[in-house]
Amino acid sequence: MGTLQNYEAMVLSCIDPRFQDLVSKETAKKGLTNKYSAFTFGGGSIGVVSPTFKKWHQTFWENLDISVQLHNIKKVIVINHRDCGAAVAAYGAEKISNKETETEIHKSSLIQFRNQLKIKHPKLVTELYLMDLDGSVISFD
Repeated sequence: MGTLQNYEAMVLSCIDPRFQDLVSKETAKKGLTNKYSAFTFGGGSIGVVSPTFKKWHQTFWENLDISVQLHNIKKVIVINHRDCGAAVAAYGAEKISNKETETEIHKSSLIQFRNQLKIKHPKLVTELYLMDLDGSVISFD
């Protein structure tokens, strides 16, 4: 077995191809290029907390458990994004039909994620973000 790395952070983001480069740019701004454990999941936090994706939940938590062990994870950074197909699948198109309600859906799922994380890994810190199509982000910390 190779030497364990100390990456300190996990970044949870969505699978949407439009956002991969934007997420990389955002993590680079934080000085995290090649320094984090990545988990890319449909909907980001929505994939972890929505009842629609219940079968996915255990996969994420087990992956986080091993990342904490192998990479000494201390923080989980979650980057959800606007115009998310998983959000539509989970909550319906009407819930993301305007920017205000879309923001509330993401904020709710991000906070729900943080609450679950506090139970499962109380020592881990979170950073919660919603990214727009232009790469701008808002924080829910």
